[in-house]
Amino acid sequence: MLDAQLEMTDKIGYLLLKKGIIDSKILEQALKIKDADQFKQKRNLAQILVDEFDFDHDIIFREVAVLYAFKELNIHPEELSEERVAELKALLNKQGKDVSKMLLEHRVIPYKFDDKIRDKLILAAVDPTDRSLAKIAYTLNAKKYEINYLRKKDYDKLISMLVSSENEYLKFVQEADEEMQVVEEEASINEDELDAEINKSALINLIEAALVEGVRKGVSDIHIIPRSGTRTEIHFRIDGKLQVWHVQENTMPEALMAVVKDRSKGLDRFERERAQDGFIQREIDGHIIRYRVSVLPTVGTELKNKFESVVIRILDDRKVIRDLSKLGLTGYAQKAFVKAISQPQGMIILTGPTGSGKSTTLVAALYQVIDPTKNVLTVEDPVEYVIEGARQLKIGYKMNFEQAIRSILRHDPDIVLVGEMRDKETAETAIKLANTGHLTFSTLHTNDAPSAVARLYKMGVEPFLIAYAINIIVAQRLIRKLCESCKRKVTNLEEQVAQAGLKIEDWAESTVYEAVGCDKCNHTGYKGRMAIHEALYFTREIRRLIVRSGEEVDEESIREQARKDGTMSLRDSGFEKAKMGLTSIHEVIGATMED
Repeated sequence: MLDAQLEMTDKIGYLLLKKGIIDSKILEQALKIKDADQFKQKRNLAQILVDEFDFDHDIIFREVAVLYAFKELNIHPEELSEERVAELKALLNKQGKDVSKMLLEHRVIPYKFDDKIRDKLILAAVDPTDRSLAKIAYTLNAKKYEINYLRKKDYDKLISMLVSSENEYLKFVQEADEEMQVVEEEASINEDELDAEINKSALINLIEAALVEGVRKGVSDIHIIPRSGTRTEIHFRIDGKLQVWHVQENTMPEALMAVVKDRSKGLDRFERERAQDGFIQREIDGHIIRYRVSVLPTVGTELKNKFESVVIRILDDRKVIRDLSKLGLTGYAQKAFVKAISQPQGMIILTGPTGSGKSTTLVAALYQVIDPTKNVLTVEDPVEYVIEGARQLKIGYKMNFEQAIRSILRHDPDIVLVGEMRDKETAETAIKLANTGHLTFSTLHTNDAPSAVARLYKMGVEPFLIAYAINIIVAQRLIRKLCESCKRKVTNLEEQVAQAGLKIEDWAESTVYEAVGCDKCNHTGYKGRMAIHEALYFTREIRRLIVRSGEEVDEESIREQARKDGTMSLRDSGFEKAKMGLTSIHEVIGATMED
């Protein structure tokens, strides 16, 4: 009876439940959201499952396409001929700017005209149930149209081929005929002449081009570096490594810095002697992207110049991971981490250098424990990603990080994220939270997990507090993944293993690969990154060792006990990934320290 009732009220839910793709608990939660949603966004159940529950888009919408008899376009973008790609570009580019924006926002491509009915347009849509598709077809002046389902992974590949190369700002820069002129040398900067320098050149387009291109290329940071009085370099950090993207000659670096400051919130263009922090926000390819801007004064080659270095961090919410299984945690580390965050109280600490993905892991962990029945508070400076279901405290000149930390105890929290334990006061407050019945997440800058214990001890935190407040400390690094298009099987495995000081018998049954380099990976041999982990779970023996600490923590004893418990070092974790053919031995050695 319940099945029949469900089939009538929601065919998508009934189908997905019957096929075992979702369970009854998730279905119940999704239907509640759908009921609450009906007067606002009017999303169907498939859209809710993808948006709110992180289900794989293609698994859900393939079933939807079958249910509603949408044809599936089974294409492989990488196999399309250059002529076909050019046709698709022409079809997309002949639309106006507003129409192109609408197409990107709703993830639909005017794919082709029907072979039999010439005036019938085939629309390839990632979500064929999108209510806006009829309006889009009307906007495209299609007399007749048919909606076909296109897998999201194929759409993403195809759109990167059609759109990524079209950066209108970059096009303006490349087409600028005007030669960049150098402002006359003077003892101090003439602001009027600096304005003239900016206005007569393509600098505004250059900065906007960098912002757009950075997002499309998956860049984590954009570096703008003055090299001399007339030369500035723009570097992109891709997969953890800096690469030169553009060199601006015959232009004052101050002019380029002024453009960045003018386009940022919270930066003073005329201040060149102190550090500044600001932000930029742009809509790129239908998505809101935020940029965090850091400006630091640097020493120049000539006294007349006031050089500044600019680093722009790209904060793309699409990169937020909500599924723990996608973090790369395996074996003991995965079991220990899940066990630690499943406790009702205690502390979870992520450790590693800047840019090692600590925040990504913490946010993913938070999403596992966020619940409408719990008050989740975060104190971060600055806030990088908006976390749904959490109250993220706003840090500013009226309430700084330390004041927020002190106030948080009075705000009835259940779960707390402290962005970073910077000093004794922050660490003690965070540990007090963990010791008084709160689940607490935080980060620390140390090389590995056992040294985080020593760092807290040296900060002045009592050993018994460290021992009994912390559930787990996870050290993390990001290493580059081998490019799937060009990676090559290692032929001199014995030699490489010997150089790394390893035993060949441990590698005998593994197929190991090395980097080569091709056009797809920019001739680096690597494309994308993944995390490796060292998980120090606080067992009874580990707690006992910490409580017994005298004048200093015995890190070596903690490491030895952790190995007995099943902990794998960062380097060993990396070598496991190399044995799986995901990265190279050289990359692991370069990214980790010896045990």
